[in-house]
Amino acid sequence: MATEVKVPVLPESVSDATIASWHKKAGDSVKRDENLVDLETDKVVLEVPSPVDGVLKEIKFSEGDTVTSQQVLAIIEEGAVAAAAPAEEKKAEEPKAEAPKAEAPAKAAAPAPAAKAAGGELPPGARATAIREGVDPSQVEGTGRRGAVTKEDILNYARTGGAGKAGGARPEERVPMTRIRKRIAERLMQSKDSIAMLTSFNEVNLAKVSAARKELQEDFQKTHGIKLGFMSFFVKAAANALQRFPIINASVDGDDIIYHGYSDISIAVSTDKGLVTPVLRNVERMSFADIEKGIAEYAKKARDGKLGLEDLQGGTFTITNGGTFGSLMSTPIVNPPQSAILGMHAIKERPIAENGQVVIAPMMYIALSYDHRIIDGKDAVQFLVDIKNQLENPNRILFGL
Repeated sequence: MATEVKVPVLPESVSDATIASWHKKAGDSVKRDENLVDLETDKVVLEVPSPVDGVLKEIKFSEGDTVTSQQVLAIIEEGAVAAAAPAEEKKAEEPKAEAPKAEAPAKAAAPAPAAKAAGGELPPGARATAIREGVDPSQVEGTGRRGAVTKEDILNYARTGGAGKAGGARPEERVPMTRIRKRIAERLMQSKDSIAMLTSFNEVNLAKVSAARKELQEDFQKTHGIKLGFMSFFVKAAANALQRFPIINASVDGDDIIYHGYSDISIAVSTDKGLVTPVLRNVERMSFADIEKGIAEYAKKARDGKLGLEDLQGGTFTITNGGTFGSLMSTPIVNPPQSAILGMHAIKERPIAENGQVVIAPMMYIALSYDHRIIDGKDAVQFLVDIKNQLENPNRILFGL
């Protein structure tokens, strides 16, 4: 029985998707829930699994093609894996694989395309492009998921004569932006052009937070199965402060201001395709352990390319931590329609004055960028001071003070 493999239903905010890479080719045996193809949207890369066991009989779209919700991507012949079907497909493809040899005299400088790239089996679109361009895929550095060589990689390699990474004294490489990177660029320009952004700074002494982590780390990890990090202190402090300064948690919709009675905090996570911001829901109700587990789960999903669109939807406030990369100070950019974003930075031991004495303390600069159209400087500064006070007196966080 023929079974259709369709594009998942995309939310209204995502109009279409691009075929990033096929992991199977026509004639291959497939298993239920096995990933067949990656679809790249403006926000995430979606995996499309096989709905049944069977043989992939037909692929409807090539890598690089644009598809929309519920379009048929492929046809699977459901049932027991037929040994003859893949074999026949393989035999049918063998004469095509010989084609480049016939052209060898005309393209003496180009190596014969290999059947596989260094990272494994080539997707159909990349394989056909390699044959057409006379490129050996094993010499091409892949930029797809898990290092897969894509059609674009083959074309870029052909256009630059393979000089993109090594050739010549002044090499250049032209690489198309991914859809996610394009979307990030659009959102940043939208933020720059549509809001009146201002940034306020402060500094926090994290000595007491560091001491609390050191004292409680072993018991916390035994009880909850996860380490107690710095991020949960900042997330919980932000959630408390958002309840006291609801305008920081608000968003703009035309001429209206929408006040949110909950704290859905977006946590910026860096991936190889760009920055994504999965959302922790109702943080005001979450414990430290819940926050740490939520962040860890999102980080793993981001690394594995498993973030779903639902993970990124919404969010009333964002926290980003440039300190993980060594940033000492920065001005984070607000993510519309949100109205503010908190920037964390590197912790550095610095001399400070405390009770008339100079002491060395673990200090962090924090920044709040905000939409000055609806947030006054007074509210922004007081919000940042509120977070500072909580972090310098962690008991305030625990008791919501």
